[in-house]
Amino acid sequence: MAGNDWINGYLEAILDAGSNNNGRNMAMVSSSGGAASNGSRDEKKKQLFNWNSPDPFPIHSNSVFSPTKYFVEEVVNRFDESDFHRTWIKVIATRNLRDRNNRLENMCWRIWHLARKKKQIAWEDAQKLVKRRIEREQGRKDASEDLSELSEGEKDQKGESNHSSISNTTTATITAEPCNNKDISRINSDVQLWSDDNKSKRLYIVLISLHGLVRGDNMELGRDSDTGGQVKYVVELARALARTKGVYRVDLLTRQISSVDVDSSYGEPVEMLSSPSDAADNHADGESCGAYIIRLPCGPRERYIPKESLWPHIPEFVDEALAHIVNIARALGNEVEGGKPTWPYVIHGHYADAGEVAAHLSGTLNVPMVLTGHSLGRNKFEQLLKQGKISREDINSTYKIMRRIEGEEFSLDAAEMVVTSTRQEIEEQWGLYDGFDVKLERKLRVRRRRGVSCLGRYMPRMVVIPPGMDFSYVKTQELVLDGEGDTSWLAKFNQPQSKRQMPAIWSEIMRFFTNPHKPMILALSRPDPKKNVTTLLKAFGECRQLRELANLTLILGNRDDIEEMSNSSSVVLTTVLKLIDRYDLYGQVAYPKHHKQSDVPEIYRLAAVTKGVFINPALVEPFGLTLIEAAAYGLPVVATQNGGPVDIIKALNNGVLIDPHDEKAIADALLKLLGEKGLWLECRKKGLKNIHRFSWPEHCKNYLSHVEHCRSRHPTTCLEISNHIEEPMSDSLRDVEDLSLRFSVDGDFKASELDPISRQKELVDLLITRRHQRHEQAISGNVGVNYSFGKRQRLFVIAVDCYNHDGSISETFAAIIKSVIKVAVPSKTGIVLSTGSTLAETLEALKLSQVELSNLDALICCSGGEIYYPWKDMVADMDYLAHVEYRWPGDNIRSVVKRLATVDGGGTEALVECTEACGTRCYAYSVKREAKSQRIDELRQRLRMRGFRCNLVYTRAATRLNVVPLFASRAQSLRYLSIRWGVKLSKILVFAGEKGDSDYEDLLVGLHKTLILEGSVENGSEKLLRSEDSYKREDVVSQGSPNIITVHRSNGESHNVILQAVESFCD
Repeated sequence: MAGNDWINGYLEAILDAGSNNNGRNMAMVSSSGGAASNGSRDEKKKQLFNWNSPDPFPIHSNSVFSPTKYFVEEVVNRFDESDFHRTWIKVIATRNLRDRNNRLENMCWRIWHLARKKKQIAWEDAQKLVKRRIEREQGRKDASEDLSELSEGEKDQKGESNHSSISNTTTATITAEPCNNKDISRINSDVQLWSDDNKSKRLYIVLISLHGLVRGDNMELGRDSDTGGQVKYVVELARALARTKGVYRVDLLTRQISSVDVDSSYGEPVEMLSSPSDAADNHADGESCGAYIIRLPCGPRERYIPKESLWPHIPEFVDEALAHIVNIARALGNEVEGGKPTWPYVIHGHYADAGEVAAHLSGTLNVPMVLTGHSLGRNKFEQLLKQGKISREDINSTYKIMRRIEGEEFSLDAAEMVVTSTRQEIEEQWGLYDGFDVKLERKLRVRRRRGVSCLGRYMPRMVVIPPGMDFSYVKTQELVLDGEGDTSWLAKFNQPQSKRQMPAIWSEIMRFFTNPHKPMILALSRPDPKKNVTTLLKAFGECRQLRELANLTLILGNRDDIEEMSNSSSVVLTTVLKLIDRYDLYGQVAYPKHHKQSDVPEIYRLAAVTKGVFINPALVEPFGLTLIEAAAYGLPVVATQNGGPVDIIKALNNGVLIDPHDEKAIADALLKLLGEKGLWLECRKKGLKNIHRFSWPEHCKNYLSHVEHCRSRHPTTCLEISNHIEEPMSDSLRDVEDLSLRFSVDGDFKASELDPISRQKELVDLLITRRHQRHEQAISGNVGVNYSFGKRQRLFVIAVDCYNHDGSISETFAAIIKSVIKVAVPSKTGIVLSTGSTLAETLEALKLSQVELSNLDALICCSGGEIYYPWKDMVADMDYLAHVEYRWPGDNIRSVVKRLATVDGGGTEALVECTEACGTRCYAYSVKREAKSQRIDELRQRLRMRGFRCNLVYTRAATRLNVVPLFASRAQSLRYLSIRWGVKLSKILVFAGEKGDSDYEDLLVGLHKTLILEGSVENGSEKLLRSEDSYKREDVVSQGSPNIITVHRSNGESHNVILQAVESFCD
């Protein structure tokens, strides 16, 4: 901006506009001189300058334009402090109009202050980004130094790969390989292609797409920002997978919506996408096979809420999805596996919210998880910060961006594989995350292949699998018309005697051309500056040969009035019109105002008929779906060399890559394809020949091949489902299942085959045998699955973190646990104690509280790291330990946590290893009171940067830090027990305080009920949970949830208060 002299004009316009709104003439108001005049002036002044009000520039429904708001936005977004200063000097130099000058001076001061504050905020944001990048680089450096043992060996990888034999059924994985890292050789991966030999498999696949309006037919794409391409993709993926040989059932889980604002179909619990008869497996004749949309309640069912508001309700969806998957696993097991549960082959989350759901389900069921980001939060966050138009706080409050980023980071922690569309997405988008680094992932992959320890570090595998497309609507005969490009028949299309009818969009386009017979250069995109259409138009206008050879068609969305469009779109379209006029391109460029989605295939056909070329000159193109669509119609392509088109052109081999900034390169590429008939035909044939690589069958084969490869390194789940227990015929038989007896002899003999004495002998022998088996299992630690929840109707979980300031157990603990035991009906209620303390500390607290262990069904200790069963000699559940062991860094993380937990500049180390509290699945550290220690989110970030995946919990009034496996937590352990014992999560009641350990929030959410006992916890650990820049509690816990009740517990009144609250829940 050359100067800000125009500010005076804006200020005067503002004052005049304000005067006209309050009266017909400013002079008339001023001349009145009375109190009313002063009051009006003061009121107007307050309206103009009250920046502290919630909305200093209110836009009323009947207002068309607010000059004040427009002026401030323009100045704040484009300012120069020196120009501001000069303008201010001019204002105060004018003293003949005191009132006006006072206003001008006041406004300039305020705008100046606002602009300076904005610049300072932008500078602080930039500093935070720089600091984070430095921390990431340091984390990568630390990891590389630890892994340097094998780094030199990577140089030999190329030599080794030359000697490796790869069969015809093997393909090399398209992985994250930066183009500029030439010193690192490509790693060939033996991924076996999915073949028809797998048709004997009966796979169950779970896809999750949480937000938006999802249905199989008549999709309302574009209705809102949540219902777009992702919805279409997941529905078509589910259908395509169900048609793939070896896949038995596909469930697409989404949110159930019963709002009056949307169609009633979104409230249907189940929708069939493909019936068993559509399945590729001829043996898939079971009643449960096929593809289905499963809609699960999550949050307010009667409201359709945007994805930004779904975060607090995600745990509910996890619990609902878990119940559904367990039921289907049991049904499929009975149908195809002889009663053995058929767990999902893979759980695939789409977008950040569904990725977090998939991560929790993967951890609970111990099955592989796959993630597709679709759109990434960190990339969007940094772009918004660089634009400087909205503050960090506003970005977070509007988009819940920090909560979204944490969901994506947690998904990376859990994912075996991340599916991307292009390498650019891997390097430039996922590369921004703490949990992924291209170079470190390659190092770890090399170590795994060579059988060398990764030292507890893990990175998910990134694979490029372009989205599938349905080419069934493309007919080959339409692509080869009479005369091989002779378009003379186009002129006859409007004649009544013509046997063929010209599509309406063809007429709309051709009316622009003086000579419609020339080949067409087609560009189809939004009117967005990033799409770089103006550079294309300049290239066309500057090249005389190109103008003589071809016409140019620009399909730039739909418009009625350019002035009513968004600022960026109107600028692009206005520039297009000016360039057409500058180069006198009338009769050579078409730019229709409207087109329908159904017209797009016809537009491609018209370009193909004229032997034209499709071009995508975008500055950066994340994928390039239009390039694939154009190739399907036989169009050669010219595309940007930045982003996804590189992979597409490499696969199709049907066009040319160009530098989108080079006008001459664009013109030369177009001339080459249009001027050389042989090259044009060759590109056309290659595109049609290779287009199958982007078909849905090919996509599904690649997808299943990579999933199978990832499953080879994932442990097989050993989770068993508790059998359904039939209601006994007599009360005398109630709770007999608690003996965990399975009278198999009942099924082996008929009543008439044995006399009563023999029958009794068989039962006695069975009891003795069963007793020996339970004793052996107790010794081995495998007892979890044999415990039967029996006829108990609910489960009480005591998770009240009662600690004194020094971390010792407070007296409140005894009162609460005794009250809960009194309230619980032994024959109907099980009791679990969940704590961050060790087993020894928990037993000591129970002993001091005079509580018998026989009253408890399980002890969850070490913040979910271990589960013990008091009813069987206090033996740990070894299955649970094995269940959560995956990705546990073990001793590799022991010293790292101590080093990273100390705040920079905080002096001495903040943590001291607490040896007596450490176990095989939990490392405990005492927190020094005088030292400054990292918050959970900051420490977790540092560990992720180094490839470590684990769960961190401050406990015992923030005097101890527990480091447990990633999938170990008090909340996850409840899901584990619900499957083991066959108890519904909605039948679980959690007792908690108003504060607690740093995992306290996780215990409040989900399908279970939560009873908050106010006054029971004085010292919590929540102050060390998140930093100020992170997301807020309301992004985790739903405000006003019907599953949460808060009661006040007074001394000596615990029993009555708890009893009343429990009765209200049970009702």
